[in-house]
Amino acid sequence: MAITPLPLTTEFLFRIALAAGAPQMSTGPAARGGELRIIPVTGGSFEGPSLKGEVVPGTTADWLRVEADGTAHMDVRLVLKTDRGQTIYMHYSGVRTGPAEVLARLGRGENVDAKEYYFRTAVRFETADAELAWLNRVLAVGIGQRPPTGPTYDIYVVK
Repeated sequence: MAITPLPLTTEFLFRIALAAGAPQMSTGPAARGGELRIIPVTGGSFEGPSLKGEVVPGTTADWLRVEADGTAHMDVRLVLKTDRGQTIYMHYSGVRTGPAEVLARLGRGENVDAKEYYFRTAVRFETADAELAWLNRVLAVGIGQRPPTGPTYDIYVVK
Protein backbone atom coordinates (compact mmCIF):
# COMPACT_ATOMS: atom_id res chain seq x y z
CA MET A 1 0.00 0.00 0.00
CA ALA A 2 1.41 3.38 -1.01
CA ILE A 3 1.46 6.08 1.61
CA THR A 4 0.16 9.46 0.56
CA PRO A 5 1.43 12.04 3.02
CA LEU A 6 -0.87 14.80 4.18
CA PRO A 7 0.17 18.22 2.91
CA LEU A 8 1.79 20.70 5.27
CA THR A 9 0.25 24.12 4.79
CA THR A 10 1.53 27.27 6.45
CA GLU A 11 0.57 30.92 6.52
CA PHE A 12 3.03 33.77 7.14
CA LEU A 13 2.29 35.41 10.49
CA PHE A 14 5.11 37.93 11.01
CA ARG A 15 8.81 38.68 10.87
CA ILE A 16 10.40 39.28 14.26
CA ALA A 17 13.79 40.95 14.67
CA LEU A 18 15.43 40.71 18.10
CA ALA A 19 18.14 42.75 19.78
CA ALA A 20 20.28 40.68 22.14
CA GLY A 21 22.63 41.73 24.91
CA ALA A 22 25.81 40.14 26.16
CA PRO A 23 25.49 36.74 27.86
CA GLN A 24 24.61 37.25 31.53
CA MET A 25 25.80 33.84 32.62
CA SER A 26 27.71 30.99 31.11
CA THR A 27 28.12 27.60 32.73
CA GLY A 28 31.16 26.63 30.72
CA PRO A 29 31.15 22.97 29.70
CA ALA A 30 28.03 21.47 31.29
CA ALA A 31 27.12 17.95 32.34
CA ARG A 32 24.37 17.84 29.68
CA GLY A 33 26.92 18.65 27.01
CA GLY A 34 27.92 21.98 25.63
CA GLU A 35 27.84 25.35 27.30
CA LEU A 36 24.70 27.02 28.63
CA ARG A 37 24.53 30.77 28.01
CA ILE A 38 21.71 33.01 29.25
CA ILE A 39 21.36 35.90 26.84
CA PRO A 40 18.95 38.78 27.50
CA VAL A 41 16.75 39.93 24.65
CA THR A 42 16.88 43.71 25.00
CA GLY A 43 14.18 44.60 22.50
CA GLY A 44 12.92 44.10 19.01
CA SER A 45 9.90 44.38 16.80
CA PHE A 46 7.56 42.17 14.79
CA GLU A 47 5.38 42.90 11.78
CA GLY A 48 3.12 40.89 9.54
CA PRO A 49 -0.10 41.24 7.54
CA SER A 50 -2.32 41.49 10.64
CA LEU A 51 0.02 41.74 13.66
CA LYS A 52 2.74 44.19 14.53
CA GLY A 53 4.35 45.56 17.63
CA GLU A 54 7.36 45.46 19.94
CA VAL A 55 9.21 42.97 22.09
CA VAL A 56 8.86 43.98 25.75
CA PRO A 57 12.41 44.40 27.11
CA GLY A 58 13.31 43.03 30.53
CA THR A 59 10.89 40.11 30.22
CA THR A 60 12.79 38.03 27.69
CA ALA A 61 15.88 35.85 27.40
CA ASP A 62 17.41 33.00 25.46
CA TRP A 63 18.74 29.98 27.36
CA LEU A 64 21.19 28.97 24.65
CA ARG A 65 23.01 25.64 24.81
CA VAL A 66 26.02 25.53 22.48
CA GLU A 67 27.59 22.17 21.66
CA ALA A 68 31.33 21.71 21.12
CA ASP A 69 30.80 21.68 17.34
CA GLY A 70 29.03 25.08 17.49
CA THR A 71 25.46 23.78 17.11
CA ALA A 72 23.14 26.04 19.12
CA HIS A 73 19.90 24.92 20.80
CA MET A 74 17.59 27.83 21.68
CA ASP A 75 15.03 28.02 24.46
CA VAL A 76 13.53 31.50 24.17
CA ARG A 77 10.68 33.19 26.02
CA LEU A 78 9.39 36.56 24.82
CA VAL A 79 6.60 38.96 25.72
CA LEU A 80 5.19 40.79 22.72
CA LYS A 81 3.00 43.88 22.80
CA THR A 82 1.00 44.70 19.68
CA ASP A 83 0.54 48.23 18.41
CA ARG A 84 -3.04 47.90 19.77
CA GLY A 85 -1.80 47.13 23.31
CA GLN A 86 -2.46 43.35 23.25
CA THR A 87 0.04 41.15 25.10
CA ILE A 88 1.28 37.83 23.70
CA TYR A 89 3.64 35.36 25.34
CA MET A 90 5.83 33.60 22.74
CA HIS A 91 7.99 30.58 23.50
CA TYR A 92 10.20 28.81 21.00
CA SER A 93 12.87 26.19 20.86
CA GLY A 94 15.14 25.72 17.92
CA VAL A 95 18.37 24.62 16.35
CA ARG A 96 21.06 26.53 14.49
CA THR A 97 23.82 24.44 12.91
CA GLY A 98 26.04 24.28 9.87
CA PRO A 99 29.58 23.73 8.70
CA ALA A 100 32.23 24.69 11.28
CA GLU A 101 33.61 27.56 9.19
CA VAL A 102 30.13 29.04 8.72
CA LEU A 103 29.34 28.83 12.46
CA ALA A 104 32.72 30.45 13.20
CA ARG A 105 31.82 33.37 10.90
CA LEU A 106 28.46 33.75 12.67
CA GLY A 107 30.29 33.66 16.02
CA ARG A 108 32.50 36.54 14.89
CA GLY A 109 29.41 38.58 14.05
CA GLU A 110 29.90 38.44 10.29
CA ASN A 111 27.02 38.74 7.85
CA VAL A 112 26.43 35.17 6.57
CA ASP A 113 23.83 34.19 3.97
CA ALA A 114 21.06 32.21 5.71
CA LYS A 115 21.29 29.57 2.96
CA GLU A 116 24.66 28.52 4.38
CA TYR A 117 23.30 27.20 7.69
CA TYR A 118 20.22 25.54 9.20
CA PHE A 119 18.19 27.70 11.63
CA ARG A 120 14.66 26.53 12.51
CA THR A 121 12.29 26.99 15.45
CA ALA A 122 9.07 25.52 16.85
CA VAL A 123 6.81 28.23 18.31
CA ARG A 124 3.87 28.39 20.74
CA PHE A 125 1.85 31.42 21.82
CA GLU A 126 -0.31 32.31 24.80
CA THR A 127 -2.59 35.32 25.22
CA ALA A 128 -5.64 36.34 27.24
CA ASP A 129 -6.80 38.72 24.52
CA ALA A 130 -10.12 37.50 23.08
CA GLU A 131 -9.36 38.76 19.56
CA LEU A 132 -6.05 36.86 19.47
CA ALA A 133 -7.19 33.73 21.37
CA TRP A 134 -6.76 31.67 18.19
CA LEU A 135 -2.98 31.95 18.79
CA ASN A 136 -3.42 29.73 21.88
CA ARG A 137 -4.58 26.89 19.63
CA VAL A 138 -1.92 26.80 16.90
CA LEU A 139 1.62 25.66 16.35
CA ALA A 140 4.01 27.82 14.39
CA VAL A 141 7.41 27.32 12.84
CA GLY A 142 10.14 29.81 12.20
CA ILE A 143 12.98 30.12 9.73
CA GLY A 144 15.80 32.08 11.29
CA GLN A 145 18.78 34.07 10.20
CA ARG A 146 21.52 35.69 12.26
CA PRO A 147 22.57 39.03 10.79
CA PRO A 148 25.04 41.12 12.84
CA THR A 149 22.11 43.16 14.22
CA GLY A 150 20.56 40.13 15.97
CA PRO A 151 18.35 37.10 15.31
CA THR A 152 15.52 37.51 12.82
CA TYR A 153 12.77 34.97 12.20
CA ASP A 154 9.98 34.59 9.68
CA ILE A 155 7.14 32.94 11.64
CA TYR A 156 4.51 30.78 9.95
CA VAL A 157 1.36 29.29 11.44
CA VAL A 158 0.93 25.62 10.56
CA LYS A 159 -2.61 25.27 9.22
